[in-house]
Amino acid sequence: MISLNGSVFLNNSLTGASKSLSHSPQRRVQYPVLVAAVSSNGRSGERNVTLLMENTLKEMRDDSAAAEVEPKFAVGGGVEDVYGEDQATEDQPVTPWTVSVASGYSLLRDPHHNKGLAFSEKERDAHFLRGLLPPVVVSHNLQVKKMMHNLRQYQVPLQKYMAMMDLQEMNERLFYKLLIDNVEELLPVVYTPTVGEACQKYGSIFRRPQGLFISLKEKGRILEVLKNWPQRKIQVIVVTDGERILGLGDLGCQGMGIPVGKLSLYTALGGIRPSACLPITIDVGTNNENLLNDEFYIGLRQRRATGQEYAEFMQEFMTAVKQNYGEKVLIQFEDFANHNAFDLLSKYGTSHLVFNDDIQGTASVVLAGLISALKLVGGNLAEHTFLFLGAGEAGTGIAELIALEMSKQTGAPIEESRKKIWLVDSKGLIVSSRMESLQHFKKPWAHEHEPVKELVDTVKAIKPTVLIGSSGAGRTFTKEVIEAMTSFNEKPIVLALSNPTSQSECTAEEAYKWSQGRAIFASGSPFWPVEYNGKVYLSGQANNAYIFPGLGLGLIISGAIRVHDDMLLAASEALAAEVTQENLDKGLIYPPFTNIRKISAHIAVKVAAKAYELGLATRLPQPENLIAYAESCMYSPNYRSYR
Repeated sequence: MISLNGSVFLNNSLTGASKSLSHSPQRRVQYPVLVAAVSSNGRSGERNVTLLMENTLKEMRDDSAAAEVEPKFAVGGGVEDVYGEDQATEDQPVTPWTVSVASGYSLLRDPHHNKGLAFSEKERDAHFLRGLLPPVVVSHNLQVKKMMHNLRQYQVPLQKYMAMMDLQEMNERLFYKLLIDNVEELLPVVYTPTVGEACQKYGSIFRRPQGLFISLKEKGRILEVLKNWPQRKIQVIVVTDGERILGLGDLGCQGMGIPVGKLSLYTALGGIRPSACLPITIDVGTNNENLLNDEFYIGLRQRRATGQEYAEFMQEFMTAVKQNYGEKVLIQFEDFANHNAFDLLSKYGTSHLVFNDDIQGTASVVLAGLISALKLVGGNLAEHTFLFLGAGEAGTGIAELIALEMSKQTGAPIEESRKKIWLVDSKGLIVSSRMESLQHFKKPWAHEHEPVKELVDTVKAIKPTVLIGSSGAGRTFTKEVIEAMTSFNEKPIVLALSNPTSQSECTAEEAYKWSQGRAIFASGSPFWPVEYNGKVYLSGQANNAYIFPGLGLGLIISGAIRVHDDMLLAASEALAAEVTQENLDKGLIYPPFTNIRKISAHIAVKVAAKAYELGLATRLPQPENLIAYAESCMYSPNYRSYR
């Protein structure tokens, strides 16, 4: 195929081959006639290339309609499957193509279709790969074994992270199979805590774009920028403005590591197809002086936009996303500063399918852990007293979801449920005498009590049964604090949630040692098992990755148009139900990650069922077997055979 001055020339032999294949009744996947044209007027309207390709595909499908069998469900996450890969069973061959049929050297450079040494002898002949690869043919599993061997040679976690990112850019399916098969070992590499260091050094390690960078330079042109992304059928967008990356503060444009990492987990753990995921960083500047003076910094070298300028820019972004991708695209806000996070969620929660993982995802996973922990300590939520260190988006989000679940269980007004929950910020215990000076999201937690400044004094005064850290301040759960918790609790529940590891309120070893092995402990970052007094203690990780992939899958398969609090409660209850007695006997209040895709499918089912119950689902009629449907929609990293 050659394209000159807008004219299109098709290779006759290719066209003929496609027609003969398209009428084969045994095939659902057709050999595409590939068309590309150069537009003389540049960017005006929809891209000609995309239109011509889509029109050609439509004609092919119409021609072969008699031979096609309509799938019962729109598999592949519920989005139209342009390539036909998901409508084919795994034993049926598919055609590797982008804008043209990928063969030879270009095929080896295409991460979506490259299989490396796993190309069969037949495929090497069919796609002109002879001589471009060594003669050996290896299996997918052997490739995984080799990659894990190589990764384990690295002593520095950031080197492992960079190797994984290189693999993702080279062989997409191998990357995801590697991650799925070794999730417990590699999760800390592709996400917390290693992703924090990757963001800090993102300017130095940046190689090629993995998402969209939308800066203030593009104001008034954001829709045009979105159209530059090659994929059209986007289901999930993870977006950050980089102002509060983990517990590391303002990293500006270099926060891109967070959306990239989150979306790799959406695929690996939740089964959302990689082509349906879009990482975006909103660059409105940074207030980080070190970055502004760093010659390797890749973002705008200016102070952060605020106020009306920021609000107008985000309004344009949200409008453009909905215009370009439709109402059912999930927009996940990630690592926005408190003053923007709550406002954005409140403003767009009624008009867009939006979700804030720091506020809602963290809350859901922590609630699930608490529901599990109560099986060890007894009682229901209303019989416990909760104390938070940290009253930002994570702390208040968790507190509100606990209060909602408590209210649901007891039937009491949520205002009454909130009285069992106390929060401490940088100025001490949040009490009613501070009401006038509090930010709006802290006001529901201002209860009647004398002011208390120090955390240890607050613990002694409130006597909580559950202590939760979401402060982003490391080592704030001191020996005195843990000992105070232990003095009036047989089994104190201690959750040190701040990321990365350096910001954790205490370590697993400290929690077990200072509580004489009595604490029920979980953390945001992973910790190694701890041996104390001859006993080995395993600590759970309250990782948002338990929740958001399954939640996202549930929203997608139901065609939900809004996120409701009841969906978050359903996700928490579904996760808690996955914790076995064997897990609890080991002190674990979260299930192992080894079975995370099954867990995500079950969470998705509960979320989707709630969407149908609330009338927020648009994918009708509701599938009779939601679990089978959810699993059928999940992306598989297994290699496909190419004709």
